[in-house]
Amino acid sequence: MSSEPITVSIRREVDPAHISEATAWVQTGVNLANKHPGFLGSGWIRAGESSHVWYMLYRFANAETLEAWESSAERAEWHSTGQNLVLSERAKRRTGIEGWFDEPATGAVPLPADAQPDAPAPVRWKQAVTIWLGFFPVNLLFTYLMTPVPGFGDLPIWLRVLVTTLVLTPVMTYWVLPWVTRMLRGWLAR
Repeated sequence: MSSEPITVSIRREVDPAHISEATAWVQTGVNLANKHPGFLGSGWIRAGESSHVWYMLYRFANAETLEAWESSAERAEWHSTGQNLVLSERAKRRTGIEGWFDEPATGAVPLPADAQPDAPAPVRWKQAVTIWLGFFPVNLLFTYLMTPVPGFGDLPIWLRVLVTTLVLTPVMTYWVLPWVTRMLRGWLAR
């Protein structure tokens, strides 16, 4: 068995007339997957309060346990009950961080005829440069801001790093990396 965890990212366009049913349907799917061997976790968000575009991630311990879940009768039955709730669906399997840079491109529900295929993820060295360009200034600023805090410099290094990563991870994920990737979109696409 492969030991590398695998993440599936999904973009769903949900029928606006069935938001509450779709919410219950998605949560039911999460609850079912949670009982399946190899399941490592999941999360889903809507693009905005009035948006009918939803994003979901779920992760399994390896490709074999993911395949077992995706080919299970339990998942097939659950998935079929949501067909009238979802207008389009795109999904992509990821083993690294490249999912930060693009949207899912393949799926079980056909895309509209006028949909354009997504560009491939940038090469990893460009991903690394992009992350560094966001992380370095944010980490430097945080370090400067924390320097005058009494006692912070006296904490054990593991505790300072823990505090730093707990604060900076959401900042990087939700604000800095999306902004940096938008600014570098042309370069990343070359």
